[in-house]
Amino acid sequence: MINVAAIRMQQFGVQFYQASLTASDIDKLVRFEVLSYGENAQPPVRGGKKMPPGVTASKVNWDFLERRIASSEKAYQRQIIRKKIDELVQYYEQCRQARDLPSIPGAVIISCDEKLSFQSADSDGRVGILKVPEREGILRAIDGQHRLLALHADIDRFEGEEFAVPAIIFDRLPEDHVVQMFVTINAKHTRLNASHLVSLSGRQLYRDEALATGHDIVRALNDREDSPLYDEIKMLGVGRGRVAQAPLAQELKKLFGPDGVFITRRAGDVHEEAKKFFVNYFKQIALVFGAAWNGRKYSIRSAAALRAFVRVAPDVIRRLDQEHADRGDFRAIGRVIAPWGRRIGDLRFETEGAWKRSGTTVDSLAKELRLALQYPEGAAV
Repeated sequence: MINVAAIRMQQFGVQFYQASLTASDIDKLVRFEVLSYGENAQPPVRGGKKMPPGVTASKVNWDFLERRIASSEKAYQRQIIRKKIDELVQYYEQCRQARDLPSIPGAVIISCDEKLSFQSADSDGRVGILKVPEREGILRAIDGQHRLLALHADIDRFEGEEFAVPAIIFDRLPEDHVVQMFVTINAKHTRLNASHLVSLSGRQLYRDEALATGHDIVRALNDREDSPLYDEIKMLGVGRGRVAQAPLAQELKKLFGPDGVFITRRAGDVHEEAKKFFVNYFKQIALVFGAAWNGRKYSIRSAAALRAFVRVAPDVIRRLDQEHADRGDFRAIGRVIAPWGRRIGDLRFETEGAWKRSGTTVDSLAKELRLALQYPEGAAV
């Protein structure tokens, strides 16, 4: 056990501790992790190695630091920002040299995985010693991960220094409460991006089966190598992709609500059937509009176009059901949407042409796609 000075506090029946941790306690006990997915995961650290203006070289051993940062789809933190760590380390160095300001004056917020014990120092019962199990990675940062990582990166320079970090420590806070607190702290003043919030909302922030399924379909479209949108979506709001995750996930969510086309299926069946359908659906879209999909001067892979294709997916699915075809059947999907090639064509998506001239919106394009399905031979409407 590690003994730390602490104040026991309570708010609305929730007990937590305001404690004083040393730099070595932080280095030993805190684990660092970011939200990421599978083999195509974004790296845990974001940003190039170019230094901020006025900084000639990084004092951070990034190879060493990146090995300390884990990635998991059960985590909730965003990618670590390289520039922010470099700037914090520089600031710590200035504080150490000037000795006129504390480098971490505000409390970091931490959750402990295991039960903590508290020994009161007086009859009041609020001030005493908090006993923290001496196990590596037992603490997780809810707020202050960048500050603590900078401390970890700079730990060698703290040798011989008396250095205390103020910390608010929660004792075995439920996982959904941890995520909710993280979102509450970060959604406003640090502008937690909508795509990151969608990833947390499906399961970790609150249970929303429709959003969780929509989120997993977006992941399948982005992560599967046979998908025409492979690596094209900005998962968690970052990465090389051109399309944001959040608008697509929100559009997909509507299909799994009470009036959605998938609601009649069992939960497990819905999940796999929907992923198979949408991957094959977009593969056929990429074939029907081959020139536009593979061309540079077209808007077919814009968020508006992709949302329109998602919006008319129920019409495609109902047509498949009428034909008694499997919803994930690649060839059957191709037969249903073949009229789009004749009625709409590649030129409709030319950015400086029909796309811009007609002032294309999600609603207007979805209407055109729907009409082409209803009148495949171009009958008058």
